[in-house]
Amino acid sequence: MPEAPEVQTVLKTLETQIKDVLIEDVFVYYPKIIDNVDIDVFKNHVIGQSFRSFDRIGKYLIFGLDDYDLVVHLRMEGKFYLYDKLQNDKHIHVVFKLNNQTFMSYHDTRKFGRMYLYPKKEDIHSYACFKNVGYDYMDEKVNGMYFYNCIHSLKRNLKSCLLDQSIMAGVGNIYADEICFASGLDPRSRACKLSKKDCDKIVYETKRILQGATRFGGTTIRSYTSSLGVTGRFQLYLKVHDQTQCKVCHHTIKKLIVSQRGTYLCPNCQKRK
Repeated sequence: MPEAPEVQTVLKTLETQIKDVLIEDVFVYYPKIIDNVDIDVFKNHVIGQSFRSFDRIGKYLIFGLDDYDLVVHLRMEGKFYLYDKLQNDKHIHVVFKLNNQTFMSYHDTRKFGRMYLYPKKEDIHSYACFKNVGYDYMDEKVNGMYFYNCIHSLKRNLKSCLLDQSIMAGVGNIYADEICFASGLDPRSRACKLSKKDCDKIVYETKRILQGATRFGGTTIRSYTSSLGVTGRFQLYLKVHDQTQCKVCHHTIKKLIVSQRGTYLCPNCQKRK
């Protein structure tokens, strides 16, 4: 699943190509992709609108139209492609015909992605699709004390807290491993045993690592935005995830399952609490 840096890269790439472009028509081939309104309502409201702003909360893309916000969650396999003509592809489920002679096509092999349409509100966190989504990792409200207050009473492990989108939105499996490594903490550490100083470090490293990954286009970007000419070069800078030897102490990296996810750690550099 794409994480915040990959979603941000997709968003910025699309912004350069469709900002202020008008939607002339919409073709919906798989109705379940449109989650919160009827297909006819969706089409009637979207046609004639232009893409004005491009935002993100966690792993959600938010396309600001003239009067509505179009929210998209790519889930596991969602991709956007821009073509100069309609494509005959069974995995393309929604197509936006634009007035710049392009077709923005939503491609999703597994059909897990979802689109939501809401009349514009100043507080986008009030939209129903964000009911269980916390503040984005880059939100100014997210700091060490915020994270500590969220997790200090929990008996869950650190990795599960980092993956919990209701606590801090945007972190996925790859970056959770990198954050734990950079913080010097074993991902199996109990959240309730982490200090305020630990939480300061965790949030600092979260922002640093995910911002760095965004600058390099993420890590897995090739798999779902190839037609937009984007490359995920941050995979070249991973310190622990999918590695065999620690780049700091040269100890053998250990792979195990934590919170049902494949997890990489250095037993020498990371302390378990």
